[in-house]
Amino acid sequence: MEQEIVQTPQPDTLTEALPESLPESLLQVLGWLWGEGQSMLTLFVTPGWRQYQLFLILGLVVLAYLMKLVSSGGWDRWAHRREGWPKWRLRALLHVLRRLTLIYFVTCSWTLYWVMQEVTWPSRSYLIGIAATIATAWLVIGFLARLVRNHTLRRIFTWSLWIYATLLALNLVDDVAVALDSIAITFGQMHLSLLAVLKALMLAAVLLTLARLGSNAATRGLKGNTDISPSMQVLIGKGIQLALYGVAVVVSIRAIGFDLTGLAVLSGAVGVGIGFGLQKVVSNLVSGIIILMDRSIKPGDVISLGETFGWINALGARYVSVVTRDGREYLIPNEDLITSQVVNWSHSDRYVRLDIHFGTAYADDPHKVRQVAIAAARSVNRVLSTPGKAPVCHIVGFGDSSVDYVLRFWIGDPTSGLTNIRGNVYLALWDAFQTEGISIPFPQREVRVLNEPLTVDDGTGATAQAVPSD
Repeated sequence: MEQEIVQTPQPDTLTEALPESLPESLLQVLGWLWGEGQSMLTLFVTPGWRQYQLFLILGLVVLAYLMKLVSSGGWDRWAHRREGWPKWRLRALLHVLRRLTLIYFVTCSWTLYWVMQEVTWPSRSYLIGIAATIATAWLVIGFLARLVRNHTLRRIFTWSLWIYATLLALNLVDDVAVALDSIAITFGQMHLSLLAVLKALMLAAVLLTLARLGSNAATRGLKGNTDISPSMQVLIGKGIQLALYGVAVVVSIRAIGFDLTGLAVLSGAVGVGIGFGLQKVVSNLVSGIIILMDRSIKPGDVISLGETFGWINALGARYVSVVTRDGREYLIPNEDLITSQVVNWSHSDRYVRLDIHFGTAYADDPHKVRQVAIAAARSVNRVLSTPGKAPVCHIVGFGDSSVDYVLRFWIGDPTSGLTNIRGNVYLALWDAFQTEGISIPFPQREVRVLNEPLTVDDGTGATAQAVPSD
């Protein structure tokens, strides 16, 4: 009795081997990737010039890595001797040193490609030319990506351009675009594909980078314009920055396919929530706009707010940065500067008058004391001696043990500190008084202990003890 042998047909492609429960679009993409992988594997296993070129490319990678190991020490020693270079040039040099392997590979691959183009058939160096092109694109993209400050956006920007440059060199852009567009999710009338999301992320990275560069350029241009006050420069700069970033975000959202008109009702509800829950934040934002518009406080001003004394370092949308003489940086909410009493030492001008109080003995000539005090104040470097701002000294009263004076002087650089200039003037007064023989008295007190018996002289030479009565 013959047995019938039934052979089960084997799947020819990956698409036939996958479960039927997967989406059809995903099956198509996986099948395409399987076919491309089989084609690449065929290049490695089939003898011929294509296989030889792949081996040459692997050899160039190994050679570039060895060149980097041999030369990295010399490059590092050379870079450490660049002491006078600016920071941006040193950072660029650091990025170059980090990509030595890729730089060597690009140089060697293009050299080999041009040599083979001259000595043999052009088709025998086709894959080497593609590898050199891809490596060059990767190197250029790596340097351009440094313009993107945000780490996440930089990685998205770099990998997206690397993948796109590779597919473009391999002539696979159209096939990959069709495959990515087939992977999509439908929400009503909106068709959201993976290709659209990737395009939107790339567009967002590019637009946000351009917005940052544009806002920085506008800020630098405004700072160079002396016709615009510092506070208005900050206000205009913030407005330009907000407008550029707003356009970048809106265009990126529209690129995905979202209809922003449907967000009108939602934005109204969010506005009501902000009005109740974020009152302080909104108040600080509005206060910041008022400060910038009325120009009551601007960068560089010296202010006192409570126990905080320092100069304005920067004006933000929510707070003002105040740096004190001890290096501390206080972030003061804008609302506090609007509602509290603020002493602006340099609002209308930068001149500040300081007072020093001291006293001398009644035996010293007050006319001489005043002359010596004024001369001592003039000897300090930061004290102004111009007409109207020269030091003056006046008698303010007759104390229990001294004649009281006040010494008044002006300075034009309050950002350099007030305590230090007072200390220098006090020290100059001390030296001048020691030279001129002027004494600074101090009160003397006599302490009597009532609980101990007192010795009383009765006039006859005899002494008696008197006990204090209660």
